[in-house]
Formats: sequence, C-alpha cells, structure tokens
Amino acid sequence: MKVLYHHRIASKDGQFVHVEAITRSLVALGCQLKIVSPSVADNQSFGGDGGFVSKLKSLLPCALYEVLEFFYSFWAFFKLSIAIVQFKPDVIYERYNLYLPAGIWASKLFNIPILLEVNAPLFEERSRFNSIALKPLARWTQSYTWNNASVVLPVTEVLAKVVEAYGVSSDRIEVIHNGIDQNLFTPKDDVQEIDAKETITIGFVGFVREWHKLEYLVELIANSNDQKLKLLIVGDGPAIESIKKLAQQLNVSHQIEITGLVERDRMPYYLSQIDIAIQPAVVPYASPLKLIEYLAMGLAIVAPAQPNIEELLSHEHNALLFNPDSAEECALCVKRLIESPELISRISVAATKTISSKQLIWDTNAKRIIALSKQAQVEKATL
Repeated sequence: MKVLYHHRIASKDGQFVHVEAITRSLVALGCQLKIVSPSVADNQSFGGDGGFVSKLKSLLPCALYEVLEFFYSFWAFFKLSIAIVQFKPDVIYERYNLYLPAGIWASKLFNIPILLEVNAPLFEERSRFNSIALKPLARWTQSYTWNNASVVLPVTEVLAKVVEAYGVSSDRIEVIHNGIDQNLFTPKDDVQEIDAKETITIGFVGFVREWHKLEYLVELIANSNDQKLKLLIVGDGPAIESIKKLAQQLNVSHQIEITGLVERDRMPYYLSQIDIAIQPAVVPYASPLKLIEYLAMGLAIVAPAQPNIEELLSHEHNALLFNPDSAEECALCVKRLIESPELISRISVAATKTISSKQLIWDTNAKRIIALSKQAQVEKATL
C-alpha cells in the first residue's frame, strides 16, 4: 500500500515522536511512504521549538498569524497535489491541525480516501489556552476537516465524543490510542524485586510547570527523613528553579536529580531507574505518550482519576488514581506505595500486562490503519 503522510508539525517534540513511530511501523509492515510536511523540523534536535515559525508567531498579531496559517493550506495543497501525481498513493494519512483543510481538498480533487488522526480538538484547545482571533473561520476549518475525512482517528474515547458532537457519524470514527515500540520499551528486570532495592525512585517525565505541583514530592521526601527515597525529573520547564530552591531549603538536594532535556533514545534508560511514576493531570481528551511508556516499563503509576486516563488505568489494579484537583492526594498515593513494596510490585506487573491487553503498540496501530485504509478505498470506489 502506498501512503501519503501529511502533517504540519514545525517542532521536534512529543508530536514528532508520534509521527516517527507510526511512519516507521507502516514501513515495517510493507507500506511505501511519502511524507509531505514543513522542512523546518528536519534538522532540529529533540525538544526543538519550531525555529522561525515559533518566532513569527510570537511577533505577529494573533489574527495575522492565523491568516498565514490558513494561507499555508494553499501551499500545502499544491505540494500534496504534486506528490499525488508523482507518487500515486492509495490513501492520504493526515495528522489534524487547525486551519489545515489542504488534505481534504486533495482527497476530493484526486478521489483518494483520507484518514485523519486527531490528537486534540484544536479549536477548543487554542480558544482556551492561546486565544483565537478568527473564531468563525477556525471553527469552520475544524468542522469541515473532520466531517469530510473518510475516517477520523481520535486518540481517546473522550475525544471521539467531541468529534461526534461536530456531526461526524460514529461509523466513521475509530479510536486508536497512542502506543509504544516494544523493541525500545521493555519491562524492568526488577519489577518484582522492589523490596530488595537500595533506593526507591519517584519519577516524573516531561515539561515541568507550576501547576504540576511537584513541590509536594520534595516535601514528602524531606518529611519522610528516608535516605532511600529519590526524586528523578527527566525534563525541563519553568518550575524547575523553584523545585531546586525548595530542595535546598529542606536539605534534600542530594535526593533530587534533574536531567534536563534528554534525547528520545535515552528515555528507556531513565525510565528504567524509576519505581513510582507520576502522571499529572492532563487535558481531558489526551492520550499521554509517557503514560503508555510507564506501563510498558512496568512502573507503579500514580495518575489522576479522569475519564481519558481511566480508559487505560484502573485504581488499585495497574495504578493508584487521585483526585485531579488534589496534589495532596497525589502525594498520599506516592506515600502509600513507598510504604508497601508489595503494592508497587503488584501494580507494576499489572501495568506491563496492560500493553498487550489494550494493544498499545505502534505496529498494531499501523495494522489497524492499513485495514481502515483498505476499507476506505473500497467505500470510495463504490461512491
């Protein structure tokens, strides 16, 4: 099968991890692949911010930047059209972005089915966090793109309901959660031997913000007066300095390790150091990639009890869940695990089994995408 993969990602971050993973799996399963995308991220290292695109966004008035976003679709449509003529794909696979109906236009012009991967309702997300100046146009592009895709692939059931609320028929919606590469992320060797370890490491992976309230974990370590405890933060962010200052004030700096940004191929190594993994509250429709990596590594997860998270986690089974609004409750869950090595082991073992039971594997996702593409081809041919 020949797949034309289209995206508009300009930064090499978590989004790019998803793109690389699913394209690698499609190729491994025998697909011929051509990617149409901005070239700005090609030479960035992991964590790159999008270069001049990010700078442009920060300098321009919101409305003008959104106009440029929409006009980029005409350039993307031109590039897609050339790629289709030259490559003759069987299907277009697009990662949804706001103000980007180019893939739909190409699908209609060349009568090729298009599968649309949706990771967030970007109109609602940007309205809430970044503000949108051209709301009627933004909402129209989201509705138009979703409703004209052959198949829409949201990453959670929660997000599927949002897509359906826009009028997309449920028989054209297929939920595909994020996954892992089983060759990279394998269960820790000591999943069932936590009581024999010299240290218990609490871990957080990602960009640390104030609302994550990781200070509670620093205070927990200080109040425990237990030299066996360690906090490992794999990442960076604006809240790092306040965490360092608090650790110094409480005399536990030697029990806190902050790596800064790390390359993706080093992530399995750092995850293997962690026993208790923290998944903070996230937006209500997300499928956090790090959560699935925690499961694959067999970590004892502490996570918020919210519907999208509960699609994968069950309290007392493969995680301990806390009230998303209570950092204190999160700390209590961590404390409970620290005091019970047996509970850590039981949850860790259940976590590893979740990967196979929920089929959270990139190769499996790619197989489903291929099957859906073939089905969409048949349906397109009968119209």
